[in-house]
Amino acid sequence: MTAIRSVVPADHGALDAVITAAFGQRDEADLVERLRRDGDVLFELAATHDDTVVGHILFSRLPIIRDDGSVIAAASLAPLCVRPDCQNQGIGADLIGAGMNECRKRCIPAVIVLGDPDYYQRFGFSAAAARPLAAPFSGPHFMAIEFDSGVLKDGGKVRYPAAFGLPG
Repeated sequence: MTAIRSVVPADHGALDAVITAAFGQRDEADLVERLRRDGDVLFELAATHDDTVVGHILFSRLPIIRDDGSVIAAASLAPLCVRPDCQNQGIGADLIGAGMNECRKRCIPAVIVLGDPDYYQRFGFSAAAARPLAAPFSGPHFMAIEFDSGVLKDGGKVRYPAAFGLPG
């Protein structure tokens, strides 16, 4: 049986291996390390099977600056991964569900993701919700979900943490 729980520092080595295996490269594992180092992680969850880490999801700070100078304290969902031999078993969906519940508990008004529309739309993400935002991304893969209805409708400039290496 798979369990979802908060990540603890003792998990970092195992998570590094899961992330690297899932993506077939180190880029996402390095991103996670930079987000942790910079203090931009809001929370991380691990999926475990028999006390072995098999999946991971991370939410980081993603402020959205409105034209009037106010800030929407949104979150970025990145990365989400499951060990290759455990994929297609619903573990990613379980991680997203638990992550969305945690975002609601923390009163995070919106979450942004860059990913496969067919996958993330199942969880309520939409490109239409992200369309008003000024960001380095656009199109069907740049999606948002609002927990505070209409919070993104007036737009704003998305400020990804430095760890993402994107223009500010």
